[in-house]
Amino acid sequence: MQLLLDRRYVSMGDIVDLSPIEPMVRTIDFRVFVSLWCGVDMRKTCFSRLCCAVSGGSSRPDDYNKCRSLLSGLGGSEKGCVYHVHDDCRTTVWTYQQNDDGAFDQFQPDEELKRRKKISYVRRRRDMYKALGPGSQAEDATLLAFGTLFSGPYRGSESYFDIHESPKDQRVQRVLEKVEFLPFAPEIMAAGKEFAKNNIKEPFLCAQLRLLDGQFKNHWKATFSALKEKLEAIELEIRRNMTSGLIHMFVMTDLPPTNWTNTFLGDVATDERYKLYTLKESDDLVLQTAERLMAAEHGIRSGFLQKIIESTKKDCDPVQLPEILLYIEESVCSCASLGFVGTAGSTIAGSIETMRKNKVCKL
Repeated sequence: MQLLLDRRYVSMGDIVDLSPIEPMVRTIDFRVFVSLWCGVDMRKTCFSRLCCAVSGGSSRPDDYNKCRSLLSGLGGSEKGCVYHVHDDCRTTVWTYQQNDDGAFDQFQPDEELKRRKKISYVRRRRDMYKALGPGSQAEDATLLAFGTLFSGPYRGSESYFDIHESPKDQRVQRVLEKVEFLPFAPEIMAAGKEFAKNNIKEPFLCAQLRLLDGQFKNHWKATFSALKEKLEAIELEIRRNMTSGLIHMFVMTDLPPTNWTNTFLGDVATDERYKLYTLKESDDLVLQTAERLMAAEHGIRSGFLQKIIESTKKDCDPVQLPEILLYIEESVCSCASLGFVGTAGSTIAGSIETMRKNKVCKL
């Protein structure tokens, strides 16, 4: 809600292609949902005309705050309307029909972690079907309000959700299989391919070296070591094939080139054997892609719309273009035919590896 109020909201439905799950899951863009549920004016979050047609109601800060309280469950549960999921997201790992409801999770904080992070709780596994399904207090609710829905590998377990398969429920199983990989929107994928084909023009290596990535500070030595080994392996292959030429490398980094001095990256940049490529948020390719992406309105079009809105278009002042550099960089890395070096444990690196596994880039 704060992102909506600050005019910085971007729907992941605009960024990620949701078409693979459309036959199985009915979605609704958050802007449409908030407009219908709370009567809050969404025009300040819109870039194109269909989104503006959705909007109506008030845009007072108090209305945003009331809606935030309702959707988050801060005001408690309302029978038949909102059910506030009380299970603490720090202590709960959600599962689905795995017969482990209430069991201890395999990861428990050790004494050192408890002391360092001031943790005084244990983690238990909670069956979502049993806690929130038929016969539960949540059964009649229209909306479930969770503390968090983010998940990821964490010390041999999962941070909040550990639901990867559902052999007892084939409908859920099909959805899980589809959401295992959802590609970026066509505009983002096209931009990555365009940069690889028109700017790099040669087989290239991709390196993900983002300082603000949560895992980089933990694994930066291993990441640079892996990059060095990869470059040496490519050089060896070139000599073995008795060929010559530069090694082309796309660097996905948030460290400006002016700060590369006295780093391994700086050494590579000044080495005549290599040619490095980067992208900036201010580059024409990035800005033009952001404009095309917002004009397409994938998030609005892929979800539920009232019939009266589907045929209506209304002009409103466009908001600031979203920052989509990260997604274009990922799509460029999916095209790297010489390989990819990423940071261990990074969700960004994991996303790129999944894209490469699914061969989304065909130049």
